[in-house]
Amino acid sequence: MSDAAAELLVVALAVLGCGLAGLGVPALIRALPEPPAPAAPTGPPTEPAEPPKPLYVDLAARPHLGPWVALVSAMAGGLVARAVLGDGLTEDTAWALAYALPVVPLCVALAYVDGHTRLLPSRLVLPATGALVLLALGEWAVTGEHDAVLRAGVGLLVARSLYWLLWAVHSAGMGFGDVRLAALLGLVLGRLGVAELVVGVYAGFLVFGLPGLVLALVRRDRALLKAAYPFGPFMVVGALIGVLTGPAVIDSLLR
Repeated sequence: MSDAAAELLVVALAVLGCGLAGLGVPALIRALPEPPAPAAPTGPPTEPAEPPKPLYVDLAARPHLGPWVALVSAMAGGLVARAVLGDGLTEDTAWALAYALPVVPLCVALAYVDGHTRLLPSRLVLPATGALVLLALGEWAVTGEHDAVLRAGVGLLVARSLYWLLWAVHSAGMGFGDVRLAALLGLVLGRLGVAELVVGVYAGFLVFGLPGLVLALVRRDRALLKAAYPFGPFMVVGALIGVLTGPAVIDSLLR
């Protein structure tokens, strides 16, 4: 089998695998324990009460959710696989795919849940992060190469530290779930490369801020800039942008 045919086969398997995993996302969301109800205010209300969040079981029951998540996961998985294989199918890119592809349907699920609830369930994020840490240790033990594994660890620490700092400074505008998700995405992006990490993290803020700013300018309503929006979906989109364009963007900036 030629190298081109092998790469095409890997991309096809990535599309199929991520798509099939996406079909299981409704069941995954349905199995999540419902978050506790917010505590009742003890004093006079200073802000309008936040509307009740939809239940996970109701989110999982949305019509055609499975096929839609499968379609998005399959498309994203194919794009990620094609980007990672830009340097050809090697042992290094095979390991990189082992980090990136399983996270694709999970990130689609997290973006969907956060988009409707402004919650990123730790039951999904923490086990996935732990599994990738074990994968990194396994790669180190099997290959003996430490550069890529060290880069993954640095990516985790840098992304998590950045988001933790933002959360500590302004916790009202960012949930701690975003900090956990940053660790997961930072690990994957760091394993893929420094360019993917830098562009992926920066793009998350960019795609989050620009649409809101444009909307506020069009409507001439500053209150839109103070409204609380879910950040998780933008982090996921930013990470995908980093995977697809990171090396090209950094290369163009350094010329």
